[in-house]
Amino acid sequence: MTEHATPAGTPGGPEAALPKLEKLEGDECLRLISPGGVGRVAFNDYTGPVILPVNYVIHDGAVLFRTALGGPLDQELRTGVEGAEFIVAFEVDHIDETTRQGWSVLVRGGLHHVVSSEERAEAAESGVQSWAGGERELYIRIAPVEISGRRIQHA
Repeated sequence: MTEHATPAGTPGGPEAALPKLEKLEGDECLRLISPGGVGRVAFNDYTGPVILPVNYVIHDGAVLFRTALGGPLDQELRTGVEGAEFIVAFEVDHIDETTRQGWSVLVRGGLHHVVSSEERAEAAESGVQSWAGGERELYIRIAPVEISGRRIQHA
């Protein structure tokens, strides 16, 4: 062993450079995504899997965003059955490419079109905006049934 080498298992040893993948608990997942920002909605339409970015907020424990009436998150995700909702996935992540660290959170749940005047007024109070601009009059809420996440960091 040379003078500058560090034995395995000691601080700064070979294990220090290995990444650590950590499973996140639901509360930590919600804390990470609570500031809002950009997330991705994943669903199947008539042609197959689709993933679309949206600007979101967390409002009353649910993901809330705005989109265009008649767009893919409107027409493609209406069941036509009162109270029946499509199950979708919603993902948010933060990645630091320089340090090769980050986290991702996955929310799965029913996608609800906010249509009643009471619900619309409450959704409007959330302040959620769309970067895309234009008419974004449809509010959509995803009520979580499952929240999971992972964090990767270097020891």
